Amino acid sequence: MRIRGVTYDTGFINNGVTTKELFDETTIAREMEIIKDHLHCNAVRITGGDADRLEKTAILAASAGLEVWYCPFTCDLDIQELQNFLLDAATRAEKIRASGASIVFLTGSEISLTTKGFFSGDSFNDRVASLKDPLQLRTKMPSMRAAIADFFNRTIPLIRERFHGKISYASLPFESVDWSLFDIIATDGAYKTAANAAIYEQAMINFASQGKPAAITEFGCGSYERAAANAGQGIWMVEWKDGRPIQLKEPLKRDEGEQVRYMLESLETFQKANMDAVFLTCFASYHLPFREDPLLDLDMTSYGIVKVYDDRQGLRFPDMRWDPKESFDAVASAFKNLE
Repeated sequence: MRIRGVTYDTGFINNGVTTKELFDETTIAREMEIIKDHLHCNAVRITGGDADRLEKTAILAASAGLEVWYCPFTCDLDIQELQNFLLDAATRAEKIRASGASIVFLTGSEISLTTKGFFSGDSFNDRVASLKDPLQLRTKMPSMRAAIADFFNRTIPLIRERFHGKISYASLPFESVDWSLFDIIATDGAYKTAANAAIYEQAMINFASQGKPAAITEFGCGSYERAAANAGQGIWMVEWKDGRPIQLKEPLKRDEGEQVRYMLESLETFQKANMDAVFLTCFASYHLPFREDPLLDLDMTSYGIVKVYDDRQGLRFPDMRWDPKESFDAVASAFKNLE
């Protein structure tokens, strides 16, 4: 496993609300040091929908000695707006690469759901809701796949004119991406659940056996009992209002060991499958803080490996507003053993 990384969210913006309200470069620089020196990562996947934040964070990560996977993660742009965003991001990423940084450019993430025009639905929430209706999903699939193929056929040559390093795309399995256009095969859809447990290991082996380096750009689960059974679905356990998380929909029991077991088992599977790169999801979910009241403890549904506080500093890293979860140390040990 060449790349041992973590996803760093600079702010996913939906309906004008960001998952990271405070953007402080001093804090981010410190977190990049922690990711490298304490989590034992050698790479970070930087995501978000603000072009300036992506660029600034990538510079800080590269300065810390991390390989940067530069990943625009936009929401509710139309197809032309997405292309414009990606071309601008590619230009910014190339400047960082040309300065000597090791950098991979990802041409978006989960664009069938996050972008207007591939699936029907005016909003991200509308498009995500279509996943719950298998019949509707099958009906929409052919046109969605054709639109994505057309988009990448038009866009990848333009990106390569601007960015001269390796490129990939954080895909969803049902998008059926033509990987001949890319240097690295990558997926956000590598969550093991109760539904796919019987076939999961073989599926990962097959995914990594397509003739190009393969990357898992997301994996993880929450920190509550039975979170692993529906990994990747933590947001459905939260009640949202106007794009902001309010409380849990139902009482959950905190179990950080659940997250530990899931992540270590996933890493073992990825190692067996000879994945080239893995990025656990995620470092911190600043919009899902820890609270003493179980119904308000949004961190239980977070995939973050640190628990963020509303109004106090951490114990192990007093300059940070979070403390490591059990999974932080477990993953750090696993990554160190792979160095």
